[in-house]
Amino acid sequence: MRKVLNFVNDNKKIIIVVVLIIILIGTIYFLNKSSGKTQSATNLANKSQTEVKLTSILSSIEGVGTTDVMINESEGDILGVVIVCEGANSLMTRSNILNAVSTALNIDKKLIAIYSMNL
Repeated sequence: MRKVLNFVNDNKKIIIVVVLIIILIGTIYFLNKSSGKTQSATNLANKSQTEVKLTSILSSIEGVGTTDVMINESEGDILGVVIVCEGANSLMTRSNILNAVSTALNIDKKLIAIYSMNL
């Protein structure tokens, strides 16, 4: 016990610096985690109701998985739709997505682009 106390007394400055670095790293880690949640909330707030509904519908289709949707509109007309999802590598899933989006938005399938999500 005495050896530990002597070590602490001899190295107070080093121990304080190490503890402060650990606290700083922990603070940065938790701040980054919470800013990611804020960023997701901000992204959701920037989406139109149609994009939010379409994202929900597509995510509920078997095999689609996590989905992100962007609709490019001009004066109410849909110019194109971009869908990025986990299940885009499957031809059957891509076909289901294409049919669902085309039907839901009443647009030509040529206006829909589907990409695989980078995991």
